[in-house]
Amino acid sequence: MSHGEEIKYREIITKAVCGKGKKYSKEHHVVKTPHKPSSILGCWIINHKYEADRKGDSVEIAGFYDINIWYSYEDNTKTEVTTENVQYKEYVPLTMRDKEVMSDDFDVIARTIKQPNTLEASIGDKDREVRVEVEREFAAEIVGETKVCIQIHPDAEDHDYEDIKWDEQVSDEELKEIDTDFLGGKHDYKE
Repeated sequence: MSHGEEIKYREIITKAVCGKGKKYSKEHHVVKTPHKPSSILGCWIINHKYEADRKGDSVEIAGFYDINIWYSYEDNTKTEVTTENVQYKEYVPLTMRDKEVMSDDFDVIARTIKQPNTLEASIGDKDREVRVEVEREFAAEIVGETKVCIQIHPDAEDHDYEDIKWDEQVSDEELKEIDTDFLGGKHDYKE
């Protein structure tokens, strides 16, 4: 580019990640059992479901899971599994926020980095109680419309589009026949 040429820019409106964050947390739950536990034989978390929504400068994740506790009772002569459904709300602060967002219409994307998992299960101080410590970790993103400014290459306007053979382009039918699994396996990034 010579010194006399004017630099040209163009503004493009596009969808982009406008805010993101992640949060690790631990929570204690107390589960009542039908019998006084003698010992805890196992504790696991299943059926985890959640939804996410934007709340100001955070993403609110509201969800639930089942805590299953396998325990012995009557001096370790009998066993039983008890289940309790637990609801929770988690707020993931958005540490990166784009100030150039053009509307309030956002897509909220949340995923678990670490599924709810039992760290410890112990017999509680009160009769027929088990204390359960659970860990979980979430990542969240806000996707919205924003403006990007790009520099236009000086030769871009000289491009001759008449040389393009538009009838030789890929048809919709040909696009449908493309093997999208060419890397040898589906990749599911949601945990």
